[in-house]
Amino acid sequence: MKPLLVREELLNRGMRVFTTLDFSRVFLKPPEQIQYFLETQTQQGLFIRLKKGLYALKTDLPSDEELANALYKPSYLSFEYALSKYGIIPESPYNLTSATTNPTRLYTIAHQAYSYYTIKQKAYTGYYLDTGGGKRVLIAEPEKALADFLYFIAIGQRFWNDRFNISNLDKNKLITYAKLFKRPKVLELVEKLP
Repeated sequence: MKPLLVREELLNRGMRVFTTLDFSRVFLKPPEQIQYFLETQTQQGLFIRLKKGLYALKTDLPSDEELANALYKPSYLSFEYALSKYGIIPESPYNLTSATTNPTRLYTIAHQAYSYYTIKQKAYTGYYLDTGGGKRVLIAEPEKALADFLYFIAIGQRFWNDRFNISNLDKNKLITYAKLFKRPKVLELVEKLP
């Protein structure tokens, strides 16, 4: 395998972040050859190893948002990160926060923190694929990001924010998402919103 041709093929397929399995499905080589190629090209600077079995093209790094989706699956951006992006809270969070059905995790890569918080399987909905800016990112709808956040307030994992800007939100949609958590406290918090 020639490194420049490999890079070109990965870019043509939109694979700036990939697993060892993804790579082997594209290049159809024996596992030992795939592993050797990934290790040597990581040492030579074509790839960056993000975590065990997950790589990125060093020359064409993914955005932090794309990386957040790829590091821990299934997940979608939510909580403080999405609320800030939508202008619902004025603060800019230090880390990228995501919802997942897997156990809670924290990763730090190149001084950027990625936090993943567990929500119930039945509440794992209300997100979409944002393809703006040439990226492909799963992110919560504004109402779902707020419902996720309110759920974590209800269970004592977050603090109330007096500066929510919900003027552009669909309150009925917010209530629908809040009901997915099956906790009366979440609905009480929705009613408390300005």
